[in-house]
Amino acid sequence: MWKFILKGMMRDRSHSLFPIITVALGVCVTVLMICWIDGVFGDLIENTSRLQTGHLKVTTREYANGVTNFPLEYSLINSNEITQNLRQMYPQYFWVQRIDFGGIIDVPDENNETKEQGFFFGKAIDLLSQNTPEIENLKLKQALKSGKLPNKKDEILLSNGLLEKLKISLGSPVTLISNTMDGSMSMYNFTVVGTILFGIEAMDKQAVICDIEGARELLYMEDATAEILGISDFFNEKETETIKNDFNALYSDKNDEFSPIMLTLRDQEGLGLYLDIVNQYISTFMFIFIFIMSIVLWNSGLMKGIRRYGEFGVRLALGESKGHLYKTMIMESIIVGLIGTILGTAIGLLFAYYLQEVGVNLGDMAKNSSIMFSNTIYTKITPKAFYIGFIPGLLASVAGAMLAGRAIFKRETSQLFKELEK
Repeated sequence: MWKFILKGMMRDRSHSLFPIITVALGVCVTVLMICWIDGVFGDLIENTSRLQTGHLKVTTREYANGVTNFPLEYSLINSNEITQNLRQMYPQYFWVQRIDFGGIIDVPDENNETKEQGFFFGKAIDLLSQNTPEIENLKLKQALKSGKLPNKKDEILLSNGLLEKLKISLGSPVTLISNTMDGSMSMYNFTVVGTILFGIEAMDKQAVICDIEGARELLYMEDATAEILGISDFFNEKETETIKNDFNALYSDKNDEFSPIMLTLRDQEGLGLYLDIVNQYISTFMFIFIFIMSIVLWNSGLMKGIRRYGEFGVRLALGESKGHLYKTMIMESIIVGLIGTILGTAIGLLFAYYLQEVGVNLGDMAKNSSIMFSNTIYTKITPKAFYIGFIPGLLASVAGAMLAGRAIFKRETSQLFKELEK
């Protein structure tokens, strides 16, 4: 039966070619849209975790309450011991120490007088240790626009925007002025050895990257750190929540403001609420989008069936039963839906793979934005992209054919036969 129906469809392309193309286009758009949204959302989580929050973060309770103000007076002491313990307890994560700080960057002239000044946002990371994961975490080699990575504690990287604003060149000396851990003001001389361009507007304006040991000398933070971040290959929400609860039950004291506390990505900077809202909007949007595509393909299947009422009348007049006619009609729609869905999914994945490798530059839209979106957005192919197209492509097409076929049972053979005259 299936072979007979397939041969008939191939001989009469009006019953197969256009419907298959319609289904394929609808499924292609659906798959590409799913991959695009997953890419944008995944990019936000990846950038935020590796640049700011980690998948897990350990800091003091009071520092966590005022993290946006860089309250270094509430930093963790004995940071090396804590970090080593974390690496032993949770080896599936890379545990790294970081210090975020801010202040003024001063550029001297030939007489050591101030020539240019500007505000900076500093991020101190482990750049010099052997096999440090931080160069990969922040993708510094890819972000390096000119110069080289620091190999001394008094060498720094400037964002390309900050370098242009200060009108200095590589190799120039600069002085960072900031508040220390004990609240006093401190100055430390650095040499600019490279520029970085993350492709993230929020980071490319006034970022300074330095080794954590150089920052400790500037900030008087020997064996202290502001944060200890745990970063994994991907964000597992359930696992991070379990680890957080276990750690806090053992080490965190609600009555001690210097007590360590572990936070997950969702606990920081309102990201939990933000991620819930984004997930809700994405789910709603995708439901509406898939519903609309389903209506389009359902309508296509319906109109295809209605246009064939004359043919149905002839087949009934020749002795074919209504049940058999309805059954073959549904089988035809299944074949069309399957071929169109497979073809549309393949084409959609092909486009998605291209955009996953090349991306789309939306840098102009990210100007003056503080959100950790990359200037270049890439799609992301996930397992659901391989099957999501069957909802509009197969189910909607078959539903449209089933609805159109109901008329076969409601009308008399003579009524269907008269459709030939129209």
